Amino acid sequence: MHELILQNKFFSAYRIADGVTHITGMARECCYLIEGTDRALLVDGLTGVGSLRAFVRELTDLPVLIAVTHGHMDHTGIAWESNSIYIHPDDMPLLYPAGNTGKQSRMDYVNLFIRFGLPCRTKPMETDFSDEHPVKTLPILDGDVFDLGGVQLQVISVPGHTRGTVVFLDRTHRLLFGGDACNANTLLNLACSTSITEYKASLQHLSSFADDFNVLWNGHDHAAISRQSIFDGIALCDRILSRTDAAIEKDDPFGGRSLMASKEGEYLCNIVYKEETIYEKARPTL
Repeated sequence: MHELILQNKFFSAYRIADGVTHITGMARECCYLIEGTDRALLVDGLTGVGSLRAFVRELTDLPVLIAVTHGHMDHTGIAWESNSIYIHPDDMPLLYPAGNTGKQSRMDYVNLFIRFGLPCRTKPMETDFSDEHPVKTLPILDGDVFDLGGVQLQVISVPGHTRGTVVFLDRTHRLLFGGDACNANTLLNLACSTSITEYKASLQHLSSFADDFNVLWNGHDHAAISRQSIFDGIALCDRILSRTDAAIEKDDPFGGRSLMASKEGEYLCNIVYKEETIYEKARPTL
């Protein structure tokens, strides 16, 4: 099931299960609306172009809670038209402009995709982007549960892409909403990322829930991917740690030298990392 149910010039909504909607934004980023009988949960919030809140209101009459998988600007845009969001404490500093979520950065992000040929129904204007403002951040931690009424989503901590990365397990629909935690281009080459040793431990923790879901829906994938991606990620971490991975040099827009652990398509989870942070990495000083 992947049926288009609602669309405007900023967003498209697809039904992927009864009570579960996949929403895409102008830069092909993704978020997910999960509805119970009492309330709904929006997992992630795109880049903040257009009113995602108004679009979601067309999809459900339920009160909507907002929780993000991590603090990057292409997942937290709805924060700027909200009073509060749920986020892991380690990623709270990433929310504000110093963490590269300012309006200009978000505009540049969307326009970059358009310049590289991503088809859009309209070119965004500055007035289409929400302004940043103070937002109440509500902490979520490993093991927390959102009870929506008949549907529960469990928070699972998966530090790697960022130190505060979490995913959301929906046992009712047997789905995992993974953000950028584990995909074909998992970036661990950022200042906010963990070491490979820490990421492997995170994936091992996540793998203990593998019997509870069938597929992952991620932050930039427009089809579900197999839970095998988690085990692929663990295997690739082992190759990196033993220095037997492909270690393909990759252009790094963030500075320094980054390596891609395998050829594209070899593993469902590929990893981009820095050689100097394979085994350990100091936590940033906030």
